[in-house]
Order: sequence, then C-alpha cells, then structure tokens
Amino acid sequence: MEERSGPESGSSTGRAGGLLPVLGAPVPERADAARNRVRVLEAAAALHAEGGVAALTTDAVAARAGVGKGTIYRRFTDKGGLAAALLDERGRRLQERMLAGPPPLGPGAPPVERLAAFVVAYVEHTVGSLDLVLLSETSTPGGRLAKPIYPFWRRHVEVLLEEAGAPAPRTRAEALLAALAAEQLHGWSVTDGRAVGELASELADLARALAG
Repeated sequence: MEERSGPESGSSTGRAGGLLPVLGAPVPERADAARNRVRVLEAAAALHAEGGVAALTTDAVAARAGVGKGTIYRRFTDKGGLAAALLDERGRRLQERMLAGPPPLGPGAPPVERLAAFVVAYVEHTVGSLDLVLLSETSTPGGRLAKPIYPFWRRHVEVLLEEAGAPAPRTRAEALLAALAAEQLHGWSVTDGRAVGELASELADLARALAG
C-alpha cells in the first residue's frame, strides 16, 4: 500500500479523499543563518523584479544581500536553487487555498469543479512566475517531476479524479500535469502569444473531460 502523509484534500462527496504530501515547515536554523537566508531571498526577489531571471546571478545576489558568495552556494547551490526557493512561498500559498480556502478551489465544491478551479489557479500561478518556474524545472536532473511540491499537485489531482469516478486516476493526473508543464505553458503563452485566460479556460475544460 502506498504511504501518504499530510492533511486530507477535503472531500466534497463525504468520502475520504486520501492524504496529500505537503511541503513541511522550514527546518530550524541558527538566527544568523535565518537572517542571511531572508536577506538573500529578499535580494533575489528584488533583482528578479528588476531584470527577470537573467539578473539572478550569484554575484549580484550576494552583493545586494551583503553576504559572501559561499553563503549562496551553501544554501541554494546555484541559480536554479534560488529560483526554487523564491517559488516555495508562492507554492505554499496556493497549497493553503487548495486545502482550506473557499470553494471551488478549496473544499466544498463537486470534485470536477474543484479540479477545474485547480487548473485555472495553477496556470495563473505558473505563468505569473514563468521564467522562475522554467529555471527550477530545467536546471536539475528530473525537472518538474523531481520538485518537492510535485507529489502534492499530483496527489491532489488524483484524489479529485478518484472522487469524480474517472478510470486510471493516477495516469490521468500525470497526463493533465504534463499539459501544465512550464515549457508547454511558455510555448502557448509566449511563443504562440495566446491569452492566459483563454488557456486556463481550455485546460479547465480538458480537466473536466479527463474526469469523465
């Protein structure tokens, strides 16, 4: 039997929806290390806002934060690690809305409508930080499948598909998330110039179709 951890997804049908793996709280650290982490992330966020991911160099972040480059390498390894750390808090906020926010994204709506709402929120979340998400998904082996938050997205979609009675919910969950990959969304929204709202609506319809 598969091991699961984390809070329940909030079944809209009254059946247990399964347990979701959720990103845990940050590991406790020394006060000076915590201060340095905050300074580095604030500097990285400011540089990203000013010049996009191209401005997110180790030298520039270290200089803006007033720390040595060794601090950056020890805590974040590389630019991809910085991107992932910047995205972490934004991902946690979306998790909270999914688990405890108002319907249809949060508990209380029919599973198919929760699934569609998740797709819209996920598209907005990804496109809103597209260059960071692309970097975090392509800078390390395994890409998006290796990200710590990926099991949460996958299990949430799988639970909702199970509740909707869809066959092969795990496979359908993986297929839907593949359509939501940052490279695919970049191709549609940037290369093809398609409106984000249109994309989100069409992908929500895809989710409804997968739910049967």
